[in-house]
Amino acid sequence: MGSEQTEGARQLLLQTYRSMRRIRRFEERTADLIEAGEIKTPCHLYIGQEAIAAGVCAALGRDDYIWGGHRSHGHYLAKGGGLAAMMAELYGKATGCSGGRGGSMHLVAPEVGLLGTVPLVAATIPLAVGAALASKLRNDGRVSVSFFGDGATEEGHFHESLNLAALYRLPVIFVCENNFYSSHLHLLERRAEDNIVESGRAHGVPAARLDGNDALAVHQATAEAVARARRGDGPTLLECRTYRWRGHVGPAWDMDVGVRRKDELKEWQSRDPVAQGRQRLLDGGYPEAELEQTDRGIEEEIEQAVEFARTSPYPDEASLLDFVYASGTGGP
Repeated sequence: MGSEQTEGARQLLLQTYRSMRRIRRFEERTADLIEAGEIKTPCHLYIGQEAIAAGVCAALGRDDYIWGGHRSHGHYLAKGGGLAAMMAELYGKATGCSGGRGGSMHLVAPEVGLLGTVPLVAATIPLAVGAALASKLRNDGRVSVSFFGDGATEEGHFHESLNLAALYRLPVIFVCENNFYSSHLHLLERRAEDNIVESGRAHGVPAARLDGNDALAVHQATAEAVARARRGDGPTLLECRTYRWRGHVGPAWDMDVGVRRKDELKEWQSRDPVAQGRQRLLDGGYPEAELEQTDRGIEEEIEQAVEFARTSPYPDEASLLDFVYASGTGGP
């Protein structure tokens, strides 16, 4: 973009950079707290994949819906979720976004459009389709986005959901975060072809393969998919190719997978999405001092979130059985 960078383009760059930076530093701080024994809930960190959540959510409105899986801290934060509420949830505190009941993998924040994340592979894909069907019936203009990994494309839920969404032209966007590993198995150890994007076309859903480390490319494709959905033209599948830097679960670097992953990680780290976003801002003339001020503000916000989580109360023991059974009267 260089000197021709428009104000709108600069603001988008700044928005996606800030979102990616917040996610990266939150996840790195979380890793430190896990290693220190303060955070005990199992955490699947989003480090390396930040451009996808940042790019997608920058193209959505606050009232649009998102759904996620086990690696969804980034989705919550990019959609507008608070650092303090996220950190408190990881500590199991009552002030967490799920009231301390969800931990890392069961997040809910309807106030920002996050209707749920669960660790069951592919489980929220049909829920996103259901939310899109409800939006179409209500004619409320909302779009639903389902975030899932490459492993989810091998589940029946995925194909059934694509088919139903295409058939009824539902306002839903399927975002596959293809980081090439389902737990410890590489993509080509699980399927004969590297052809996830073809799944969309097979079901009559427009599909695109994207550089998932390029927040602007992800944003542009998502904006087009959102416009298509709001017009009533149906779903889109976006395959965003990226890489997780840490292990499948936990803070470790996951180097036990083998030589192949060691070599891959070095290559992918050279394509760091956060560093790319920062460099684009600098190339466009954005003052480095202001970027450093932004970074310092994020650091302060994260430390305030940690202190908030540490000092927040745990849920009352009397509430242990709340939400286990439906309660109330009236209705069939």
